[in-house]
Amino acid sequence: MKKWLGLTTAALAVMLMNGCATADWRNASREPAGIAPDPTQTSAAVIEFYAADAFSWRGWFAVHTWFALKPANASEYRVYEVVGWRTDRGLPALTQYQTATPDRYWYGAKPSKILSLTGDKAARLIPDIEAAVERYPWANEYRVFPGPNSNTFPAWIGLQVPELELDMPFTAIGSGYAD
Repeated sequence: MKKWLGLTTAALAVMLMNGCATADWRNASREPAGIAPDPTQTSAAVIEFYAADAFSWRGWFAVHTWFALKPANASEYRVYEVVGWRTDRGLPALTQYQTATPDRYWYGAKPSKILSLTGDKAARLIPDIEAAVERYPWANEYRVFPGPNSNTFPAWIGLQVPELELDMPFTAIGSGYAD
């Protein structure tokens, strides 16, 4: 009976994992979530930190985090994030790009805000954050566990710019690597 129960449990686990692993990242939503201030309607400086469930079965346990900065009167945000697959191709893990929609779904997972600052405080902190990005020590490295990974980067920025008062989610696995 124990052997039967063990085999049944193992088979069920494999089927569940396989069902999640077959999700295709190429078809997963990357649409804007509509939670970021529209840069064409907001002249104030904006700082936004986001978290979304990691892709596929990893999302059961962990989130992917990133952040976006919009200086006062800017028409777009600059998004900063660490992406592991980039290192497999010989590229830096740390990437940045300009967009009007920094709150895009993370391959099917809707993001939530973990920090949002606007106005004078955001304007004052953006140069400090940009300077910290330039000093990030693991820009060319990625390791799922224990880090450095996509959660290490925002956590490290938060340590470099304590005025952010950034509180990373418990499921931001790898954020402790920044300590």
